[in-house]
Amino acid sequence: MTEEAAQLGYANAPKGGYRSRAMAIVSPPPKRLVMTLLLAGSAVAGLTGLAVLPAMAQRAPGAGDPAGAGRIPPITQPPSATIMAEPVALFIGSTDADGDARVTRAEMRAGVTRSFASIEKARPESLGYIELADWAERWLGDRNALPSAYETDTDGDNRITLSELIAQIDKTFTRFDRNKDDVLVRSELLTLDSARGNGLDQRGQRRREQQ
Repeated sequence: MTEEAAQLGYANAPKGGYRSRAMAIVSPPPKRLVMTLLLAGSAVAGLTGLAVLPAMAQRAPGAGDPAGAGRIPPITQPPSATIMAEPVALFIGSTDADGDARVTRAEMRAGVTRSFASIEKARPESLGYIELADWAERWLGDRNALPSAYETDTDGDNRITLSELIAQIDKTFTRFDRNKDDVLVRSELLTLDSARGNGLDQRGQRRREQQ
């Protein structure tokens, strides 16, 4: 055994040289091991991407994006209602006694009188504020529907008389009567929501551009 072999810890080494332990340690890994590591890394990256995609899909349009707040809804989404009627308008329409789809001021006042009489009250000649809320719930559909007790109670005695209620509905009748003929037709009882109408116009424009 040569002196070099003895120093490297090899026994019975053939003449011609030896591969040291140090050289064996730093030799490159087999190609099969390299390919295995590369394939494992690619698989982990792919699984990470698949986990991120559902989270991205669940983000609401415009979330965290100020510019998304004003986006126009998709064309396939039905448009919002742009024509509506106030609760008091529905009530006035229901006072059409002769069924001609026209409401006169006299018909409206007679209808208010009938509705006033239908509410149970502590005093037959007036409604308290809670009793007026009962009237609104029955005839307007909601206890908080207008007209409010504060605007109707003109003398501030916390009671609503029939004359005060008629006077308040009279004001509403005049507001609806656009042609001032003292008769309300159905078109005058409707309200156009112009803000929603603008969104509808934009969707219509997009639809025409894509045709």
